[in-house]
Amino acid sequence: MSFGLLAAVSTFALLYSTQALLPAISGDLGVSPGQASWTVSAATGALALAVLPLSALSERFGRRTLMTVSLSVAAVVVLLTPFAPNLGWLVTLRAVQGAALAGVPASAMAYLAKEVRGKELVRAIGLFVAGNSIGGMSGRILTGWVAQAWDWRAALAAVGLLAAVCTVVFRLLVPRARHFTSHPVGPRALARTIGGHLADPLLRRLYAIGALFMTVFGAVYTVIGYRLIEEPFNLPQGVVGSIFLVYLVGTLSSAAAGQLVARLGRRSALYLAVGTTALGLLLTLTSTLLAVLLGLVLITAGFFAGHAVASSSVSRTATTGRAQASAV
Repeated sequence: MSFGLLAAVSTFALLYSTQALLPAISGDLGVSPGQASWTVSAATGALALAVLPLSALSERFGRRTLMTVSLSVAAVVVLLTPFAPNLGWLVTLRAVQGAALAGVPASAMAYLAKEVRGKELVRAIGLFVAGNSIGGMSGRILTGWVAQAWDWRAALAAVGLLAAVCTVVFRLLVPRARHFTSHPVGPRALARTIGGHLADPLLRRLYAIGALFMTVFGAVYTVIGYRLIEEPFNLPQGVVGSIFLVYLVGTLSSAAAGQLVARLGRRSALYLAVGTTALGLLLTLTSTLLAVLLGLVLITAGFFAGHAVASSSVSRTATTGRAQASAV
């Protein structure tokens, strides 16, 4: 199941590759923090828009094929971003990159749900989500230190090379789907399938939980770099990038999600994840570095555990159109 880990590492290293670089991008291009943050928002927003159409393509051409193409295109695009002459071009390339990456979340959960059976499904999805944390961490740490040694353009080139290696190894390891049957999905059929998922009260609650988790987690890590390089912390760029070592906590909490569900049940596991994240948010409001770091630890642990439980619950709840259910 290491192929899922590699796909997630590549996806999240690329998706958030500019997040730790926002202060450097602001300074070099002479743009405000809000403008620089569009390099993150463009990628995540494009992914959100593209994930449903690409989930339909995965039903036609196969999830394995779509994940391979998505990772390959995104790796090529990120190698072009260091040459962006201004913010407009950088945001545009990041949007294209995010749209390409949408093929992974559009396919991965459905691929695992179809190919992995029984209790192994939660473990497999936990490893995939753990790859999210490893990718997010490694990409941000790598870009932070490379940017401190050279600049943010060199940092993006470095994370592009990392993603290219992960993509090649992923393609070599991912097995052919044994239980996949091609089913072309037209716009009307896609709309009916999504409508059916949104009509399910349990799926709606799981989607709302996922959206709230992602909003909190993305926002905190987008602004934290600006906060830590200013008063009262005054940390250098490389050290700020290393803050993302906290993601290791997410790797552990997501991988342990299966055991958490076995002991507490899915509902209680989600309550615990929400409470942990909320407590972490309160701690990040303080002006003490140790408290802020502890807050990031709790936010990260809560997010990744909740993400793994909610994602596996969606795959388990949806009886048809699993790719679309996971994509939503």
